[in-house]
Amino acid sequence: MKKTTIGFIFLLFATFSGMAQRYAVIDTKYILEKLPEYRNADYKMKVIGEQWQKEIDDKQAELDKMYKSYEAEQYLLTDELKKRRENELFNREKEIRDLQKRRFGYEGELFTERQKIVKPIQDKVYNAIQKIALARSYDFILDKSEGITIIFADPKLDKSDDVLRELGIRL
Repeated sequence: MKKTTIGFIFLLFATFSGMAQRYAVIDTKYILEKLPEYRNADYKMKVIGEQWQKEIDDKQAELDKMYKSYEAEQYLLTDELKKRRENELFNREKEIRDLQKRRFGYEGELFTERQKIVKPIQDKVYNAIQKIALARSYDFILDKSEGITIIFADPKLDKSDDVLRELGIRL
């Protein structure tokens, strides 16, 4: 009876250890920051964003001047001129909001530019991760950089440097 119980426990242990899932942890933010092409793309995106923001800020400053001018002159204007100036102010404000939405809004021009410039680099990293996962038989690869919160990860599970080596980056 004792041998049967020990044999059963051993068989049960062997079964569960054979079914263990292999996983690894990576940090895509760390990986991307090490890629020169990503740093260049990120810089391009910052420059584009700053240029577009400056354009919006300039238009907003112009609108502010127009509004102050209207406030100063409104008592001297006829009702018809007041209405015309108010409409002009409203149209300019709407134009600025529309420009801001078109440039920085959800699926706006900045989003489209980021997809065009950064997505190919992200796809390259993803393909390298997938290649490592298949070669080393990982069942899961967790990303600790964003989205998924990992309270603790054993540093020996972090395969970010392996992904960088796969991409040809020397550390």
